[in-house]
Amino acid sequence: MIRPELIRKQRLILLALTALILLTVFGGMGLGYAKLSYGRLFPTLFGHGNFKEHFVLFDIRLPRICITLLAGMALALSGSILQSVTRNDLADPGIIGINAGAGVGVSLFFLFMPIDSTTFAYVLPMVAFGGALLTSALIYLFAYKRHAGLQPVRLVLTGVGFSMALSGVQIVLISSTDREKVDFISKWNAGSVWGTDWPFIWAVVPWLIVLIPFVLYKANKLNLLALDDAVAVGVGVSLSRERLVLLLAAVALAASAVSVTGGIAFVGLMAPHIAKALVGPRNQLFIPVAVLIGGWLLVLADTIGRNVGTADGIPAGIVVALIGAPYFVYLLLKRI
Repeated sequence: MIRPELIRKQRLILLALTALILLTVFGGMGLGYAKLSYGRLFPTLFGHGNFKEHFVLFDIRLPRICITLLAGMALALSGSILQSVTRNDLADPGIIGINAGAGVGVSLFFLFMPIDSTTFAYVLPMVAFGGALLTSALIYLFAYKRHAGLQPVRLVLTGVGFSMALSGVQIVLISSTDREKVDFISKWNAGSVWGTDWPFIWAVVPWLIVLIPFVLYKANKLNLLALDDAVAVGVGVSLSRERLVLLLAAVALAASAVSVTGGIAFVGLMAPHIAKALVGPRNQLFIPVAVLIGGWLLVLADTIGRNVGTADGIPAGIVVALIGAPYFVYLLLKRI
């Protein structure tokens, strides 16, 4: 049973995070290459802005902010699932190769398939899911030992190896194509948010609407999977089935996110850790917190990235990596 004071603490943290997200979103709406006066944001939101204000806010700024918020939530939830299922605090869809698999799928589709502008936004998450699913299956098979089960450290090392190998595959794929497509794939790999139109948002939203409640429903199973196998089996958990179902959910979430934001790592690593530090390791408590933290982290990273340097800014994936890579090393050193 969860103590009432913990539940109250979680609710206060969720409220504070919601306020922080709204504050960051409000700040991000006014910042960018085309500046908007903060005094004009609310009139423009309610339909009283001029053409330029309406265009910048509704056609450029808001879709990008919504995409980064949703993608950050999806990556954080995916990382939360992976860390519980594998019992590995270093698990993250970007680090263990899932993002790389999705990237190869997106690259193959973009380079060699005919593009239909009316369905592109909706087909792309499915293509990314297919690439990520195939990669995840291979990583799982290589990390699994018949008599010892799934090896957490082996999983991370195998995922890193697959990520490097698939990066090589992408280089081969783009080496003989035209410059425009090469530029797109290069920006995708750097985590440059590109799916900044409303159709891409409607393509990602259904995955979250379905999978967030599903994962919360499975929270007790995740708590048991994070314990020893013998304990989980002793209370009647079907290890293979639950792991497979939850891993599929993690892959789907990561693939839907990176299909529109590119290869972004470390959000799924950091958000669950911060959430656990705030409310403890119970999945019922930390998953909602991690989801909001992940959304806020990516919105903040993208806001910083697009307002630094040139007019194109710095890809959000690079900004996140500048924070996440040292954090990953810190966690790795703690485990040694």
